Amino acid sequence: MHERRIPEWLRHAPAPGVRGFAVLAGTEAIARGILISVFPLVMYRALQDAAVVSEVYFGVGVASLVIGLLVPFLVRFVPRRWVYVTGNIMFVVGALLATVPTPAGAIAGLALVTFAVVTTFVCFNAYVLDYIARVDLGRLETSRLFYSALGWTVGPALGVFLYGWWQPAPFLIAALAALAMLVIFLVMRLGNGKLITKSRAAPANPFAYFRRFLAQPRLVAGWIFAVLRSCGWWVYVVYLPIFSVQNGLGEHMGGIALSISNATLFVTPLMLRYMQRRSVRTAVRTGFVLSGMLFLLAGLQPGIPQIAVLCLMAGSFFLILLDVSAGLPFLLAVKPAERTEMSAIYASYRDVSGILTPGVAWLVLLVAPVSGVFVAGGVGLLSAWVLAGKLHPRLGAARIAIQGFPAIPASSETGKFREGELAAERAGSA
Repeated sequence: MHERRIPEWLRHAPAPGVRGFAVLAGTEAIARGILISVFPLVMYRALQDAAVVSEVYFGVGVASLVIGLLVPFLVRFVPRRWVYVTGNIMFVVGALLATVPTPAGAIAGLALVTFAVVTTFVCFNAYVLDYIARVDLGRLETSRLFYSALGWTVGPALGVFLYGWWQPAPFLIAALAALAMLVIFLVMRLGNGKLITKSRAAPANPFAYFRRFLAQPRLVAGWIFAVLRSCGWWVYVVYLPIFSVQNGLGEHMGGIALSISNATLFVTPLMLRYMQRRSVRTAVRTGFVLSGMLFLLAGLQPGIPQIAVLCLMAGSFFLILLDVSAGLPFLLAVKPAERTEMSAIYASYRDVSGILTPGVAWLVLLVAPVSGVFVAGGVGLLSAWVLAGKLHPRLGAARIAIQGFPAIPASSETGKFREGELAAERAGSA
């Protein structure tokens, strides 16, 4: 009898590499990008008050932070792949709930989508740290942003346009993109990740790893950079559309501005080259100081809303430089045995910024117009510039260095740590 051989790719899945994770991130960008400018408009239409919108975002941010920090505890009992799948399903359900034209539907949709994003983000970062060598982290960040460029560039403007044409349209497209993201995840066959070491007993509570985090100043500083960078994006994404509506620029201005800004993602390979030639420290400080100054100028300009929008758009260019560089101080400092836990800590920056930004904005709006939120954002970004001055001048110099260009050479993709790299990681993390 003729024996049929099972194809090699079915018996042994190829190890996930930089390109696979970049494609997964690019699909997520479609799902999130088409909603990012729509949700502030939906919330403002439903609640009719910028301060109340800030309160809702604040409450959702607190709940999302707790959920994100619970994910590492949950994956001790539920396989990581099922946690990721659940996050995808929450995204689909949240997008569908947001089509209900009521304040309750809008709030429930926003909450579920936010919870889904943090859940999948924790798992995504843990998978990255499992399968991508540290020497490739800089290239992965650039590739991830490059593959996400189309979704983040077209999505915001398209979402606002579709929302004006037929309100459920952007939410249905986002739900389909989330389903596509789930299919890609299953095709990649990431499973439950890999364990470098396995503890004999679980921590007494899901927050037990905070002490290890706080004991490592490099991790704390890297996390603060991520929080303040994200605060800048919160100000841009949520309060620019509200500012535009209040100043007669129309509902479409926020989405158009965000789409134009996100077109900068196509030049992230050049930003990576700038970071390699200068240093991580220089790139981080440049991004924070220039974005901070432009946000301040947007808030302090003499009552011309068009100038404020242009300043914010220019500032967003340097926020994208921070997307390329500001996550590396944290990722380069993570110990292999703490990947899942520290991924949850790192992912919490979104939720902390989602609490901090609307909380500060709510206080600012008690005494100032929306432009005052831009000033507060600028102050926060400049404070990160001061902190970044303490980074080592040669941070990541050896690890982010690559030879040649473009940023995604297929020959250098790897799905697992080589033994020598792993030993070097452990020695460097000790």
